[in-house]
This record gives sequence, C-alpha cells and structure tokens, in this order.
Amino acid sequence: MELDIRLLRVLRLLIAEKSVSRVAEKLGQTQPAISAALRQLRDIIGDKLLIPSKSGLIPTDRARQISSVLEKTLQNLQDISDTGGTAKRSINIVSQNGMALVYLPRVVDAIQKEAPGLTVRFYEEKSDAAIVAGLESQEIDLVLGNWISADDRLRSKLLIDAEIVCMVRRQHPLANRGEVDLETYLTQLHVRPTGNAPSQWNPIDGPLARLHKWRKIPVSLPEYSLVPHVLLRSDLVFTTARPYADLLALQGDFAILKAPEELGRMQLFMLWHENVEDAPASRWLRDIIGQVTTPDDVH
Repeated sequence: MELDIRLLRVLRLLIAEKSVSRVAEKLGQTQPAISAALRQLRDIIGDKLLIPSKSGLIPTDRARQISSVLEKTLQNLQDISDTGGTAKRSINIVSQNGMALVYLPRVVDAIQKEAPGLTVRFYEEKSDAAIVAGLESQEIDLVLGNWISADDRLRSKLLIDAEIVCMVRRQHPLANRGEVDLETYLTQLHVRPTGNAPSQWNPIDGPLARLHKWRKIPVSLPEYSLVPHVLLRSDLVFTTARPYADLLALQGDFAILKAPEELGRMQLFMLWHENVEDAPASRWLRDIIGQVTTPDDVH
C-alpha cells in the first residue's frame, strides 16, 4: 500500500480541522470514507497520527513532523494548476502507442480529478530526435511509447507489460488454431498501422529483425482505428497487445491467437528528460500516470 495524493490531502485537512466530520463535509465525502482513509494513513506511516480528545483530534509528534513536508508536497499541485481557474498550465504528452485506447482514458480521468484546471494535449511526434529535443526543451513533458530511446539523457519507467497476440477475422484459415508458430506467422500477410517509433524499437518488427526474420506487410494504415474494418474484409493478420485486441474484438467477429513466443511481450514505457527528474510538476505527472497504469494491471 502506498501514499497517494488523495490520502495526503485528507491528512492535511485532518491535521488542520481536527475533525473527521468537518473534513468529510469539506471534501464532499462520508465520515466512514474519511475514517477509512485515516486507517490507511496509520497503516502506511506506522503511527496513530491523530488521537481523539474532547477538543478534537490531536496530532502526534510524527504528524507534526510531516506536516511541513506535506504542505510542500501538496503545493506542487498549485505549481501545475490553480483550481480556482485564475491560472492554468498546459502539459504536452507524446503518445506513440496503439495501446492508447487501453490507458489514455484512465490517464485523462486521473489528471482531471487531481487538477481540473489543467489543459492536456496528447499528440504524436515523427522522429526519435524530435522527441529527445522536445523533452530537453520541455516543450514535451512526457512520452508514452513502446520503446526506450537510446539517448542516455532520458529516464524511463515500465508502465504496462502485456502478452502479444494475433488478431484475424473469424473466417480466416488460422482462426481456430488458438496460437500460431513463427514459421506459419511469417507465411501470412500482415497489416500494420504506420508507426513512428524507430524500426529497431518496433515491438513486433524489432524482435524479428534481431532474428534476421521479416514479415510480409502489404498493407499499412494511417490510423489504428481502421484496423478492425480492414480485418473484417480480408485475411490479413494484425499483431498487437492482448488488452488492445480485446477492445478491438468488441467491434466485430474476430479470433485472437497467441503470437509466436519469439516476439516476447509488448511493453509500454513512460519517458522523461533528466533535466526534470526532480521537478515537482514532472514528478506529480509521473506519479499520476504511474498510479493508473501499472505492469500488473494487464496481462
């Protein structure tokens, strides 16, 4: 169990208000919810933090010690967004991965809840060099992609680790196999959304190239959203992460097969520049995204 911004806000208010009921009223929550949050805080920090008395909740020595640090931590949110609407800041996130349909709605929801005055822009960038330059100049705040840049000035964190699968229409000759081996995989015709990652970092063609193998790709598409429509009218094979395939499968009658084990797994990384490693705004953004996308939440 880890501290999150919600718990920190509850703790700050409890220290200030000395009352569970008043904190519940301020946050628009029930008293049992605030009491549960206090229990979580006590378990995480290993201290009673607030002791009931006739005059209200009294902070322990430990609670007083962390109070000033707590204020500084929560002040980072003010640096990013004034929730009163008088000051706003935009953040730019490069999202390079087809799994955006899986993680992006959760990221948007989390940011909106924590900093509703914040303007968020998701977009694609065309080259690795442009990404590095944008991160260094802070025109790009963060990158979400399925490769790690070779530039040693960038820092990264694994967000999602997912099984790679093949997706075909139900009438495809391979539809009833359940899985496909590498030899068969390489005889098939494939469809690939046009990717922006350097070829050596492509999660499908990269592993194949390292084996000196190449697949046949007669069709490339400009948008991932076109994939299910093309698959339904052809015997092409689409290779992707299991969570994304599961979502696309809701749009038609598809079969999902286990991909060749040689392809490994598809991973989603968060990348940022070393210049903002300790910057409060960047740390806040990375924490928010890390809370809603973890390596264990998809398989």
